[in-house]
Amino acid sequence: MSQVIEVVERYILPDFPEIDLPEEDGVPLETNWHRVQINLFVDVVKQHWRDRQDFFAGGNMFIYYSLQQARNRDYKGPDFFVVKEIDGAHDRRKWVVWEENGRYPDVIVELLSPSTAQADLGSKKRIYERTFHTPDYFCYDPDRDQLQGWRLKDTRYESLRPDEHGRLWSTELHAWIGTWEGVYLKQQAVWLRLFDTNGHLIPTESEAEYQRAEAEAAARTKAETRAEAERQRAEDLAARLAAMEDELRRLRGEA
Repeated sequence: MSQVIEVVERYILPDFPEIDLPEEDGVPLETNWHRVQINLFVDVVKQHWRDRQDFFAGGNMFIYYSLQQARNRDYKGPDFFVVKEIDGAHDRRKWVVWEENGRYPDVIVELLSPSTAQADLGSKKRIYERTFHTPDYFCYDPDRDQLQGWRLKDTRYESLRPDEHGRLWSTELHAWIGTWEGVYLKQQAVWLRLFDTNGHLIPTESEAEYQRAEAEAAARTKAETRAEAERQRAEDLAARLAAMEDELRRLRGEA
C-alpha cells in the first residue's frame, strides 16, 4: 500500500526539471523615474507592514509561472508586486511560482511608458486576470498622470472608482494608492504613494525616522520649556517669600 501511495504522490506532484531561470535580461528601465518609483513602493510597503514578516514586496523582477513560459522566456515580470502569506524573511531575485507553494502576486502595479502601455493594458492584464488571478491590479501613466485600477471579481477584473482625491483603494494593501508631489532620493517629481484609511500619507522608512526625530525633539523642547517654567516659578516664589520675610522683620523692628 505504501508503494502505491508513493507512486500516486509522485504522479500528482512531479519534480520540476532543472531550468536556467535568468534574473535579468540586461534591458534597462525606461527612465530613472521608473527605477526610483519602484524603490519607493518597496520602501513604503515595508514601512506600512514593518511589524510583519509574512509578505514579499519586489519590483523589476521576473516571475516564472509555467515550464513552457520559463523555457520560452517569453514573459517579463511586473514593475512592482506584493505576495502575502509567505515567508518574507529572505530576499528573492526572481519569483518562481512552483518554488513558492504556487503563490502568485496579490497586488501588481505597472508603470506605463510608450513602449509598454499596450502590453500592460492588454496581454499582461489578461495574464494577471486569467492566469495569476491577482486580486488588485493598478496601472499608472506618469506622462498623463493617469491612474487606473481593477479588482478581481469572480474571474474578471472590474474597474475601481477613484475617491475625491483621485485615489484608488487597494483591498490587499488596505491602503489608498494615489499621487504625491515631493522629493524622494533627492529627486523632485510626482510619485505614486500609499495613504492610510484616513487619507494620511504612509511614510517611507527615512520619513518615519525623521518624523520620530522631530517628535522626540519637540517632546524634549516641551519638557525643557516646562522645566524652565517650573524653575522660574520656583525663583519667583522664593523671591516673594524673601520679600515677605524682609517686610515681616521690618514690621517687627528687626531690620
